[in-house]
Amino acid sequence: MKVILATSNKGKLKDFKQLLSGLNFQIYPQSKFNVPDAIENGLSFVENALIKARHASKLTGLASIADDSGLEVDYLNGSPGIYSSRFSGEDSTDEKNISKLLSTLIDVPLLERTARFQCVIVHMRYAEDPTPIIAHGSWEGVIAAHPMGDHGFGYDPVFYLPELKCTSAELRQEEKNKLSHRSKAMTELIQKLSL
Repeated sequence: MKVILATSNKGKLKDFKQLLSGLNFQIYPQSKFNVPDAIENGLSFVENALIKARHASKLTGLASIADDSGLEVDYLNGSPGIYSSRFSGEDSTDEKNISKLLSTLIDVPLLERTARFQCVIVHMRYAEDPTPIIAHGSWEGVIAAHPMGDHGFGYDPVFYLPELKCTSAELRQEEKNKLSHRSKAMTELIQKLSL
């Protein structure tokens, strides 16, 4: 079965291709079909994932998989949340987002910097699918005082895992794929798809 991955994020594409490698799907990035990014105007991870999946299916006529994910920081009442990728404004980059987050938390003690990555993945068989499959995963950590590590993308360099004594960006891809919010959501999705 041909499935469109409804994202232009290269880091997510890499993660998804590895996580979906065992399925009987032919996976294509939306760029292969010149699908532009959807306008993410939902108010939750679920809404934005549905918007992206529906958009890709509508423009290609194929099944789609989309995710919406982000970082929730308890001290910031769940921010940046659905705005994680554009936390520092319209011309956001990973570096600018991390810089804004660290400056916002500059005087906050480590114990109060609890956070989690959230991921919602949606699978739609077609654009008007009335029963899309929705899966969710989360990954607990704390926000480090400064970036560490060269792997991953987004907030990985400041997402510290106390039990492993390292950031997500210090993990090898294989390790991250066993622990991450995205891998947990994908595991749930695969279980639901095989029912």
